[in-house]
Parts: sequence; structure tokens; C-alpha cells
Amino acid sequence: MRGQLKAAGLAVAVALSTTGITGCQSAEEGVLTIGATAAPPTLDLVSNAAAAIPQVLLYNVYETLIRVDDSGKLVGLLAKSWQLSEDGLHLAFHLDPSARFASGAAVNSAAVKASLERMRAESASPVNQANLSAVKAIRTPDDATVILDLSHRDNFLLFNLASTSGVVIDPATKDLATRPQGSGPYVVTEFTPGHSVTLSPSAHPWHEGGRPTVRFSYYSDPTSQTAALLSGDLDVVSDLTTPQALSRFTSNPAYRVLRGTTNGEVVLGMNNTSKPLSDRRVRQAILMAIDRNGLLDVVWNGQGTLIGSMVPPTDPWFTDLSHTWPYDPARARKLLAEAGYPNGLTLRLRAAALPYATAASRVVASDLAQIGITVDSDELEFPARWLDVVYTRADYDLTIVAHVEARDIVNWANPDYYWRYRNKEFNRLIESAQTGPADRTNETMMQASRILATDAAGGFLFLMPKITISKAGISGLQRNSTSMSFDLTKVRRTR
Repeated sequence: MRGQLKAAGLAVAVALSTTGITGCQSAEEGVLTIGATAAPPTLDLVSNAAAAIPQVLLYNVYETLIRVDDSGKLVGLLAKSWQLSEDGLHLAFHLDPSARFASGAAVNSAAVKASLERMRAESASPVNQANLSAVKAIRTPDDATVILDLSHRDNFLLFNLASTSGVVIDPATKDLATRPQGSGPYVVTEFTPGHSVTLSPSAHPWHEGGRPTVRFSYYSDPTSQTAALLSGDLDVVSDLTTPQALSRFTSNPAYRVLRGTTNGEVVLGMNNTSKPLSDRRVRQAILMAIDRNGLLDVVWNGQGTLIGSMVPPTDPWFTDLSHTWPYDPARARKLLAEAGYPNGLTLRLRAAALPYATAASRVVASDLAQIGITVDSDELEFPARWLDVVYTRADYDLTIVAHVEARDIVNWANPDYYWRYRNKEFNRLIESAQTGPADRTNETMMQASRILATDAAGGFLFLMPKITISKAGISGLQRNSTSMSFDLTKVRRTR
């Protein structure tokens, strides 16, 4: 379990390490052009855990045995049905016999086994290896049946199989990095690293047709991306990162605005081994000193969701803990005095040099000054400098960065993760939720999330909003971001 958590922790850093690269490309007739801000460095999602890769490929090019729908539920995809044995050690999938790769070849049990073995191999990313670490053997009793034999019960495995670690790759694929091949309704027809990825409808889809060709075009400057949508160079912006511009679209009938939620928790990370922050009263005082409603107004124009733990509303164990430490500067000052800091203290805030993080840092510094905490702020180039100083060496007191990986609450059970958080009861609950009775998983995870909240393990500032904007006449875009995919499987032009 501990090794799995270490690898899972790495996933966030790698996923966060992709940033927008370049911009701008005129929309072509018949091509649906999508503006995004994280360009994939490669299309090989077996060995590379960058979040920008599954954004393009998951469900669109590659499919999985099961998938996560827009509400966060697991539903069948390549598998028509699945059963878990009573002891939790054997998981059987029954494939849809009509499933085909884009090449026309059948999706059979041998292909599924080969893909899962790739994800378990030493050459795979640590994230993929960790997600499938409970799998002891893979059996294929017939072409339509895949059985996973597990070394121990793993109640998180189904969700992992619905994401990157569970993609089924066409065995005929020769180049994962530039021409991945799967069974999804799209195929990659062009990949220019740092600039664009073009997906065309599969010539041999086992799904219904009618989809447009789609191009992801990447922008390092969110303002330029918004301008490109207004000028007609883009048809869709996958995630609006200029919330102050939202009013330009909400009142304009030429555009459609979709509001939803994400897995992106913006965390005020606290180094729990820092002397003052090892005292829970200091951590609690910090949380009560921050006006998070005001912070959300400044950083995201009021868009987003206040949370109190590392759990978004689309997780099955969500409970609203956002009011655990209400804004109360007077009580915060008392807590600081009780902890031995009646005259205040000084903390180093080393935030990622990203727009939301730097804006949030200014609010946090101002609010903490009101209770006697002096903040020495330092913006670290992201990803390299932040990963070195904060993530690897934990040379900080406070930091701010968003964590985008789904169900990443488990990272708090890794004492070597950059928060350096240690809580035996929390670790016991995570272990129990994963390996104990499946019907108690959600209740156990709720208990774990409450510990993070009441212990003030970190500052859960807000959950990133999902704001997708498209031209009118485009339907089928996802509302929520419940997986790593920007799901295009239902996208159509209606006019």
C-alpha cells in the first residue's frame, strides 16, 4: 500500500507539470477547433503521466472496459458487464462482441490482457504501475472474457480501470508517441508537439457516426485564447481561465456557456514538519484567517466551489465540510496566542508561478497579516522550480497549487509527500477503504475526509470550476470534469 501511495503522489506532480505552450490557429471549414492550455509532450500515455495526454485520448481514441460518466458513476464501455467475487480477489469482465478497433480488428480478451500488461510493466509510468498493483494475474478463458486475479481486495481498482491505466490499445499499434490506435470513435491524424492534435472520425467505428473532425489548439496566454474564441478562430474553449471575461459570453446568443465542476482542488499546502505548522492550532488559525469567499471573488470572479477537504462533489464519498473552519480572525488570533505566538510569526509562502496561485497568494498574505502572521512570498517557476523546491525538498512553509488528479485524497496517507502529513488514523482509514468490505468504502472515505478537515492538514481553498464555452450550434460537450478526458464522443454540430 505504501509504495502505491508514493507512486500515486507522483501522479499529481507529473500531471500538473504540463502548461500551455503556444497559440493560435484559424478554424478550418468542417473542423471543430478547441482551445486548450496544456499541450501534451507526447501521446504515449503508457510511460508518461502528463494530464494533457488523456485529455485528448481517453474515451476519444482509447476506450476502457468501463468509464466514468459525467456524474462520476462507473458505466460499461468495452465491457457489457462485470462481476467481483465474494472474496474480492477475482474481477471478471465480459466484453461487448461488437467492439472493434479503428483498424477493424475485434477487441478481444487477448488485446485487453496485452494492454493491461503494458501498464504493469517496468517501462510504464509509476502511476500506471501503482493503479494496477493489486493485479496478480490476468486470465482469458475465452475471447470475450477477461479475469483479473488480485493479490488483495482493491476497492479503488474499478475506478483506476476507467481511466488511463485501463485503456485498451490496438495490438497493431507501432508508435504510441505519435499515432496511438484504439477503439474509440476518433483516430489521431496529426500531432504537432506543443501546438496541436487533430482527431478525425474513425473509418471503422463501432459507434454511430456523424462526428466532426476535431483539432486541439494550445495557448500559453489565456487572454489570447479568449480573444481567439471571440474572433472566430476557435469553436470551443475547453476550460475558461479568464473568468473576468465570462460576461462577454453569457449575454451573447452566439455562444453557449456550460458550468460544471472538476477534480481540481486548489490547496494551500502546509509543511507539517515546519515547527510552527506542526502545531494544529497554528494551522487552524491560518484557515480561520482566510476569507475564502473573498479569495474566490478575486481569483476566479466568484466561480468555483468552496470545499473543506480533498474531495469534489462528484466523488461518491463527498460530504460538505466547507464550514469546518469559518472565517473568524479574532478566534484565529487567540489560537495563535495559545500556540505560543502572541506576537505573531513569519512564514515562507512559495507558490507556483501560475495565475490562480499568485493571485491567491496575495489574498492569503493580506489576510494572514491581519492576525499577525508575516508572509514572505516567493513565486516559483512551474513546473521545474516548484517541483524541485517544494515537491521534492519540501523547502517551504506554505505553498499554493491545484491538484487535478481524480480521487487524490490518498496522497495524504503518504508521509513523504510534500505536505509531510502524518496521521495514523487517517492512514488506517484509507487502507481500510481500499482493502476492506466494499460496501463500507464510501463511509470510511467520508471519515478520512473529515480527519483532514478537522485536523487542518492543509487549506482547501476552492475547487476549480469547469467552464466550457462554445459557439452556438455545438452540442454534446461534457458539463463536468469527472475524469482526465475532454470527452468528445457525443459532440455534434447541430447547425
